[in-house]
Amino acid sequence: MPYGSSRREFLQAAAGAAAGLQLLLASRGAGARSATPQLGATVLKDNVVQITGLGTNAVLVVGEDGSALVIDSGPAERAADLVKFVSRYPGVKRIDTLYNTHWHWDHTGGNERFARAGAKIAAHENTKLWLTADFYVPWQDNRHYLPRPREAWPTQTFRVSGKTTFGTEELVYGYLPRAHTDGDIYLFLPRQNVLVAGCLVSVGSYPILDYTTGGWIGGADDASKALLSVVDDKTIIVPGSGPAQTKADLKAQSDMLSTMHTRLVDAMRSGTGIDDLVARPPTLEFNSRWGDPSLFVANAYHGLWGHVRELGKIV
Repeated sequence: MPYGSSRREFLQAAAGAAAGLQLLLASRGAGARSATPQLGATVLKDNVVQITGLGTNAVLVVGEDGSALVIDSGPAERAADLVKFVSRYPGVKRIDTLYNTHWHWDHTGGNERFARAGAKIAAHENTKLWLTADFYVPWQDNRHYLPRPREAWPTQTFRVSGKTTFGTEELVYGYLPRAHTDGDIYLFLPRQNVLVAGCLVSVGSYPILDYTTGGWIGGADDASKALLSVVDDKTIIVPGSGPAQTKADLKAQSDMLSTMHTRLVDAMRSGTGIDDLVARPPTLEFNSRWGDPSLFVANAYHGLWGHVRELGKIV
């Protein structure tokens, strides 16, 4: 179908049909599952849809041939609902590809279901390594992660940034190392001017710096600056959870991370310990936007210890 008026008419019809699909999925299982949020679709631009109601964001791109590309698969407990939602979305004939923006299970929980639905799974090589690993995460009360089933593993991996196509669409994938984790990627659709940033962008709470799997505040600071170089004032930015953001929102996050990066390094150089930092976090002007800074400060402190040699003057 050519882009233009016919395309717009199709999308208007799709939006209406998606609303009907929402009601259908919401009515299914009323009662025992009445507290489970229904899945919803927000058309961001042309054939790009943000799927809500998972707790984390998933994004759907509908190809002209009916193939579906999905970015992030949500938590495991919503996997069946998400696959059904995507499969029934107007214009979708088959699920082709799933991208994981990073390894965390609330963004990869549906991998197995998507694989069984025929999807190829693409991610950074480090994301695959964490999905195949046995390890503990101290900041999550020492949660023990076991290897995921083989069908949940990415089948296509990469180590550096690059470009590909999805049907007639150009798709840019960018690797931003050691930020939220050590396997974070963004996906950018230039024609639609939509950036899917995963948890490299945080809304309503401070960014998670998963130092156990390579994240740290210096990397997050660098990642936000790198994302700013990708977007313009009209770019729609999809975060890991929450509503779509703007370049101004991303700039606010970048400024906060840059400021906190400097402050926390200075605090460590002055001998301030983690208990004092958590008790009196140097975040006052940012708390109204990002909330409780306790976990952010604690994880940033632990992550900085992995970089003391490059930072210098700490030990």
